[in-house]
Amino acid sequence: MLHFQRWKTALIIVVVLFSALAALPNLVSRETLESSWPGWLPGKQIVLGLDLQGGAYLLYQVDTESYQAGRLQSLQSQIRNALNENPRIRYTGLQAGSETVQVRITDPADVAEAQRRLGDLVNPLSTGLVGGSVNEFELSSQNQLLTMSFTEAGLRQRLSTVVDQSIEVIRRRVDELGTTEPNIQRQGQDRILVEAPGEQDPTRLKNVVGQTAQLTFHLVDTTVSPQQALQTGAPPGSSIYYYSDDPTIPIVLYDEALLTGEDLVDASVGYDQSNRPVVNFRLNTSGARTFGQVTASNVGRPFAIVLDDGVISAPTINGPIPSGTGQISGGFTVETANDLAVLLRAGALPARLEVVEERSVGASLGADSIRSGITAGIVAGVLVIGFMAVAYGLFGVFADLALVINIVIMLGALSLLGATLTLPGIAGIVLTIGMAVDANVLIYERIREELNAGKSIVAGIQAGFQRAWGTIIDSHLTQLIAAVVLYFLGSGPVQGFAVTLALGILTSLFTAYTVTLQMVAWWYRRKRPKTLNLQKFRFIPDGTRIPFMTISHYVIVFSLVMMAVSIGSAFVKGFNLGIDFKGGSAIEIQHVGGPADPAEIREALGGLGLGDIQVQNFGTPEDVLVRIEAQPGGDEAQQVAVERVRDALADENYEIRRTEIVGPSVSGELAWHGTIAVLVALGAILIYVWFRFEWQFALAAITTTTHDIILTVGLFSITGIEFNLTSIAAVLTLVGLSLNETVVISDRVRENLRKYKKMPLPELINLSINSTLTRTSLTAFTIFLALIPLVLFGGEVIRGFTIAMTFGVFVGTYSSIIVGGPILIYFGLKARGDEAEKSDKDKAALPKSAGGAAV
Repeated sequence: MLHFQRWKTALIIVVVLFSALAALPNLVSRETLESSWPGWLPGKQIVLGLDLQGGAYLLYQVDTESYQAGRLQSLQSQIRNALNENPRIRYTGLQAGSETVQVRITDPADVAEAQRRLGDLVNPLSTGLVGGSVNEFELSSQNQLLTMSFTEAGLRQRLSTVVDQSIEVIRRRVDELGTTEPNIQRQGQDRILVEAPGEQDPTRLKNVVGQTAQLTFHLVDTTVSPQQALQTGAPPGSSIYYYSDDPTIPIVLYDEALLTGEDLVDASVGYDQSNRPVVNFRLNTSGARTFGQVTASNVGRPFAIVLDDGVISAPTINGPIPSGTGQISGGFTVETANDLAVLLRAGALPARLEVVEERSVGASLGADSIRSGITAGIVAGVLVIGFMAVAYGLFGVFADLALVINIVIMLGALSLLGATLTLPGIAGIVLTIGMAVDANVLIYERIREELNAGKSIVAGIQAGFQRAWGTIIDSHLTQLIAAVVLYFLGSGPVQGFAVTLALGILTSLFTAYTVTLQMVAWWYRRKRPKTLNLQKFRFIPDGTRIPFMTISHYVIVFSLVMMAVSIGSAFVKGFNLGIDFKGGSAIEIQHVGGPADPAEIREALGGLGLGDIQVQNFGTPEDVLVRIEAQPGGDEAQQVAVERVRDALADENYEIRRTEIVGPSVSGELAWHGTIAVLVALGAILIYVWFRFEWQFALAAITTTTHDIILTVGLFSITGIEFNLTSIAAVLTLVGLSLNETVVISDRVRENLRKYKKMPLPELINLSINSTLTRTSLTAFTIFLALIPLVLFGGEVIRGFTIAMTFGVFVGTYSSIIVGGPILIYFGLKARGDEAEKSDKDKAALPKSAGGAAV
């Protein structure tokens, strides 16, 4: 009798109800959650990614070279002061290079004292461990030449400190702008990720976040005119600067900074007598004292205010200002004055930051992506649910209910985890709809086999669930391995896809087996049927005897030819690499008021001198995608190029919907990480399959999967579909799906090896493939039903991903059925009867003891 313990029933009910309550907040607005939502209910919502709600993604990298140069300049001044202490040590040639500071001591007798003084400048840095520290610099000497240079550990620790300080400054700046729920975190050793969901002006955010904001006050050098200084050079102790609002106007300033931004305690927006926006500032006690002394002794002289080497203004000092307050004017708008006040209040960044990757999405595109994802999900759900009901009748309805519960648990888990849902993440949920019923198909087909073998209904159902469980575990774990690798080696939206895919795999293990078994048990106890007609519809009839091994030679030749074509196309034609892998910029724009004219856009951008600019229709007639090749000036030049394109299209009635900028340093890393991800996934799955099966099965699985990867990657080359990060996600997901089919067939081969020990191996493999053919065809079809809506309604951004997935499922099904079997034989798999016969021969060949027994 089908018996389900009460605690298991209670567990299912609790899990489902709790998941439903956890998912419920997603049906109400955030305002409702904050104002009137009951406190005893879960109140977390799924966080929408930038591609769904719009916003900005900025990846900054510390400009290590400029920071080192500045730090060595500071060290040079410290060395000068140390050697000039009383008694003074004479020296020559004090200079800072790119990596070291050198000085030559004039008198050999002073070398020891000079080493002692400079030894105090090695600057121990705390490593954060109890009592742990490293020296920032190391001192070396060669006769009278002393050299100070960074230690590797010291530079690493200093950069870590710089990143930590920069994160705090950026956090204060972003908070001042009023951005809701920003994500600011370290990435790697010297990078900072800034995500601002819902940010409508990414350019402003970038300008405020990335500006160093080193504020200094200098006296203007009036002994020489700017024009004369340009011709003959600035006098010693002075330098030529330029105005921020007009970089063509020079001004000569003394190098010594009389005040710095560190002396500021407050800055706010105000208005002058002409009602023009200005920035009012207030200094601390020591700064106010210095400011009062400087203004008192320099009445009538211009006093320049400099921000990041650009002169904001240079007002004339009309009289002493002992209050420590002042005013910065410079042709501000209210917004630019507020941004400057934000920068001054938040403080200066300790080092210059460069944008190496930028992605921004407009709110309208995010809304379109949500609609596309929901539409694809609804259509896929209806198709899969309808097909399962048609194929398995009442048992199909059980699978459909389990699928609905699966989705509810997924949404509840995503809400509780505070996970970020991206457009590829929605694709992961839709794909899970197709994959989740795979376990039900496995179970139902196994039940049919047990019933056909003469077992009773109860015994058949119990055996079907029990015997299918091992295969379900194997097939799901191979997909989970690919999802885990994708998460740890992917980035951004690809990680969102990995999260939903992995979560869907885990929840489907629970719903497809436990929940479905509970429903079947309830139904049987109530109905007590005498017969069970489980399957109502099938593509392939039972008892097929297709001679797969007979045609295996032709299939292998065909597959080798297709692989050769794919590899040849990759080498000859190459790939249409996205900016993720080759660097550059992509700007999606939408024409307001009618279809876009690509020719008009090409003409508007043709004279900008930005190299190869591609303009192509993208989705609807109103949408156009503009691609800009990687600029020779590096990451900063790429940013300038995008700004020029934006300015050129500003007056052409075009709306910027999405911007992606990937610098050459990041693109190289993404390509390398993508390759590593595929290799790691293959290696991990090889180990798992080898552990669960025999080595022949593992090598056969990897061979067929490699075959599928080559053909799918060849599709990108042959068709010209853009190959980007989501393409890597498609390939890795394909690895899991392909192995899912292969593992199911391998499991049946292994089972038949135990059952039919005398059957010739080709015949046994034929039997195994034919007996799983109905299940394989049904599973592939349900996944197709889930993928086709993604292709049609998922949107242009992930269309290449979904097309590759659809093609990959077809190829994976083909290779698992037709290619995998012959490979098992080629790798030396033997029938159990052959092994027993060989074992008997080996025993017979052993020497006999006197009593005739083998020893």
